[in-house]
Amino acid sequence: MKKTLSNNLLTIQVSPHGAELSSIVANATGKEFLWQADPAFWKRHSPVLFPIVGSVWNNEYRHNGKTYKLSQHGFARDREFELIKETDTELRFRLQENEETLQIYPFPFCLEIGYKLAGNQIEVLWYVKNTGNEELHFQIGAHPAFYFPDYDKEDQKRGFFAFDKTQGLTYKLVEEKGCIGEKEYPLVLDKEGLLPLDTHTFDKDALVIENNQINRVDLLKQDGSTSLSVYFTAPVVGLWSPPAKNAPFVCIEPWYGRCDRVNYTGEYKDKDWMQHLEPGEVFEASYFIEIY
Repeated sequence: MKKTLSNNLLTIQVSPHGAELSSIVANATGKEFLWQADPAFWKRHSPVLFPIVGSVWNNEYRHNGKTYKLSQHGFARDREFELIKETDTELRFRLQENEETLQIYPFPFCLEIGYKLAGNQIEVLWYVKNTGNEELHFQIGAHPAFYFPDYDKEDQKRGFFAFDKTQGLTYKLVEEKGCIGEKEYPLVLDKEGLLPLDTHTFDKDALVIENNQINRVDLLKQDGSTSLSVYFTAPVVGLWSPPAKNAPFVCIEPWYGRCDRVNYTGEYKDKDWMQHLEPGEVFEASYFIEIY
């Protein structure tokens, strides 16, 4: 059963399935900001990506001489989490390894996902602990999908993205089998320093911005006012809406990780943007969603 947090400004819901944020409603207007998972476009709301972000080449990875199969974005988004904390302002869920996960990901772990509500802001918290006896390798990322504030399927315009940096931004593209190419492209902004969004912005799939180039993305309405902001310290962020579907939503995705490079056949531990924990060590991070 979904869990609810509410204050005088926002009401959010979280499902134990994948510990997935599934609703963000502004109380004053009743407006829903989080995509409601219509499978005609995309069947999820805001999945947590673990222990990989994106795809591994040919859906395979190698660890200590053995090859494992792992599908896009890993398995956590499709697992049932245990509710371990519930207060008026916070929910926290836990997932640990079991016999099934060890067949596809041979690491003991404790993954906790938390949600804190304060004013018009939601903090999404990630906690990963290495509960095994060997070094743990993992990636973790977010995939929240937000409604375009002025969506009109007959109009190609969708509003704008604003970033906390406007000069020299570059991105990479997913090119083959869900994996990324080497080429970097300049992110071309308009004279206001904004990225105009329309039905063709994501024709070539996600825009992947690496190396901590940005730490904040604002989704703006057509008139330039702000609908919501996502801010983060993650080194990589993906921007995505389903190509050629005229979808009503866009995703702003902070990542501690990224899909494989095309043709990558190296060790799992040596993937780009991999996170590592020694036995007993803990990784903690969070990102924020602010609703206007």
